[in-house]
Amino acid sequence: WNAARFCQSNGIGASTSIPAPEASQGVNRWIISEVVETLALLDKAMADLRFDAAANAIYHFVWDTFCDRYLERIKVRIDHTETKVVAGWVLDQILVMLHPFMPFVTEELWSKLGERKDKNGNPWPLITASWPKPNSEIDASAKREAEWLDDAVTKVRSARSELSVPPGARLDAWFLPDDSKGEAGFGSVETELRRLARLENIYRPNGTEFARAGQPDLPEGAKTILPLKGGTLIIPLEGIIDIAAEKSRLAKALEASTKEAKSLEGRLSNPSFVEKAKPEAVEKARADHAAHAAEAERLAAALARLG
Repeated sequence: WNAARFCQSNGIGASTSIPAPEASQGVNRWIISEVVETLALLDKAMADLRFDAAANAIYHFVWDTFCDRYLERIKVRIDHTETKVVAGWVLDQILVMLHPFMPFVTEELWSKLGERKDKNGNPWPLITASWPKPNSEIDASAKREAEWLDDAVTKVRSARSELSVPPGARLDAWFLPDDSKGEAGFGSVETELRRLARLENIYRPNGTEFARAGQPDLPEGAKTILPLKGGTLIIPLEGIIDIAAEKSRLAKALEASTKEAKSLEGRLSNPSFVEKAKPEAVEKARADHAAHAAEAERLAAALARLG
């Protein structure tokens, strides 16, 4: 409902096409590919009478792919004609695919996003609409680009959170590509990465064959190092956070999580506990051990990234 309202408020309405529209921009080629993949999952699940799997497929496409990723990516280009056409088409496909699970709200949105009439000029309700026929192939390069961007944004946001970087701080970063392929992949998403990860500038360190003329050298001091597909992103932290205090905080938290994980490991390795304790108590101990072990690993990685 909110996604439809957002689209409508930005001039995105009903599509006039059943096949996927032509798209040249990577983000639009990617979302069309995601529709094709989701439709295949949905059709297979329906054929197998796995309505749970069908509902799961369309839910994750709407929530995770369309709302969280696509709409976020197109905010800076939402006035572009191609983007409006593609977004409107994708929203129509969502309403059709979601209709078996949410008939009333989808029918309401279908009627409000634009005038729908058949070839005879009669109202065209969603319940009589054709099942999606994208007539399009999956664009592997657009999918790789989207996956690269998602990986980079997630790692930068996680590092900011783990290291207590102020939310409003705009950081500089240096990208060191593994090779020309890594450089090209990074270049295709650099603008979006800067916006989504709140990075002010992204430089290529001098001394590599890919360096840009006039760009500064990587500063000395503490930094967080993020391995990405095709290269490494380095973010200096001097003057951004209190390095000593942050290292101390992470070290204390790591010690506490490690101690708790070892304690639970000792309990779980005791045959007497596993055999005599209630099954739910054993399961809880295992879940707690996994949680503390994962937290210790996360904290150790955050501490290591500080350099």
